[in-house]
Amino acid sequence: MIKSWRQLGAAALLGLALLSSCQKTEQADLLVYNATVYTVNTAFDKAQAFAVKDGKIIAVGSTSDIKGKYSATEEIDAQGKPVYPGLIDAHAHYYGYALGLREADLVGSTSFSEVVQRLQKHRKEYPDAEWLTGRGWDQNDWEVKQFPTKDTLDQLFPNVPVIIERIDGHAALANQKALDLAGITPQSKMQGGLVEVKDGKLTGILIDLASSPVYAQIPNPSAQEMTDALKDAEQNLFAVGLTTVVDAGLPKSAIDLIDSLQKTGELKMRVYAMLSPTPENKAHYFKNGPYTTERLNVRSFKVYGDGALGSRGASLLQPYSDRPNESGFLLQAVQEYKDLAKELYEHNFQMNTHAIGDSSNRLMLQIYGDLLKGKNDRRWRIEHAQVVNPEDVALFGKYQILPSVQPTHATSDMYWAGDRLGKERIKHAYTFKTLLQQNGMLPLGSDFPVEDINPLYGFHAAIARQDAKNYPDGGFQKDEALTREQALRGTTIWAAYANFEEKQKGSIEVGKVADFVILDKDIMTIQPEEIRALKVFSTYINGEKLYSQK
Repeated sequence: MIKSWRQLGAAALLGLALLSSCQKTEQADLLVYNATVYTVNTAFDKAQAFAVKDGKIIAVGSTSDIKGKYSATEEIDAQGKPVYPGLIDAHAHYYGYALGLREADLVGSTSFSEVVQRLQKHRKEYPDAEWLTGRGWDQNDWEVKQFPTKDTLDQLFPNVPVIIERIDGHAALANQKALDLAGITPQSKMQGGLVEVKDGKLTGILIDLASSPVYAQIPNPSAQEMTDALKDAEQNLFAVGLTTVVDAGLPKSAIDLIDSLQKTGELKMRVYAMLSPTPENKAHYFKNGPYTTERLNVRSFKVYGDGALGSRGASLLQPYSDRPNESGFLLQAVQEYKDLAKELYEHNFQMNTHAIGDSSNRLMLQIYGDLLKGKNDRRWRIEHAQVVNPEDVALFGKYQILPSVQPTHATSDMYWAGDRLGKERIKHAYTFKTLLQQNGMLPLGSDFPVEDINPLYGFHAAIARQDAKNYPDGGFQKDEALTREQALRGTTIWAAYANFEEKQKGSIEVGKVADFVILDKDIMTIQPEEIRALKVFSTYINGEKLYSQK
């Protein structure tokens, strides 16, 4: 009798096993389990596992639930590592960064002498190049915090045109050869730009649009050179966990190239492209409307309201504290902004305007408000929103205008921003928490290559208000810091929302694309000073591994 009962029990267990195997019928392409999954859904739930099929997430839950229900051709045992939605940079210059990889790197130079040394080294590496270009210098990082002049460049490179761009992209230094080719003289004047002249002579400094005539002389790279640059840049971005980048200000030619490379599979990065408001771009896209594919979204225009604070081109309501005769300037006439806003509104395109100074922020908020009137779903954006007068802050909420900010700007600028703005006005700058409260969200970006491409640097700056040196103690204007949850949302779901893409990406939820990143340690729990050194373990788009730690 005992033997028969044992046989019956064994048979029952075998039957349950067979039944269980029959029930495990759903096939997936990829399973991720034994992870700490930050879903970044509305409730900010955590999970242990999820399943992916055809590039999309089909289930999220516990390891036992997902492993029990699905089988897959590929499985990832995360061994407790944290998993986040693919990181999104809400404001960057991917195309410009890619092309810049071929230029002299002047970032971090501590003097103009070092800038010159780097240029000489670059010239030796590319002796046959028609132009010598570079970017990334910042006089605020030098002992002598003044704009350089072209004299040394004229002496060293008398027959080679040279132009080097400041870190913020709003000032440049050109030698005489480059100025001659562009036809720039001490008498040159232009809207939205300033040609610096001292003692009746050109210094070589060109502020904002004044550099455009010089850059117009530089031959365009070939299609192959642009392709190679975009592919090289993409790998760098995957290595820091980015899966979508917002490229702020592109010509149609660049968008067409990106589109073609994505369609052939040569380029995998997702791109939300802001168009430059050129006649060609407006003519084409106003006629044909927004353009969207699985990896490319073109439905917005990038507009420049003013220049940058570091080069004193930002338009301020009151003069600069360290230069009382200057208040910055707008890059276009006020009526031009109004006309463009009306065009974009009528053609249903998103308007995203660079506004640094409190004067340009006020103007653009008013222009937006005249068209948006009240609650709406246009999601028009102010890019940077660096200095906002307290009287104007409420306009963001009143008209549902999204401030799109870059946390590392605060920690890069904090060393000298107070000199530009003074003790009282600096309190109205980089006010991330205050801006967040207007619409309950705050998309975060980097503005690379103005800042580093690594989104974890922005995460750290947002929550600690400190730079790579963990300076200052206690944080810069710490009362405007974000929480970790807010910072993560800012670089995932809120960035997706600002792109009209929150239904497709930005969180690990059923039905969304399987874009995710696995890190070595958890940015939600480790000490703030550990965040910048953190490494990305792997990066996935549509469930496809595109980067893995070596």
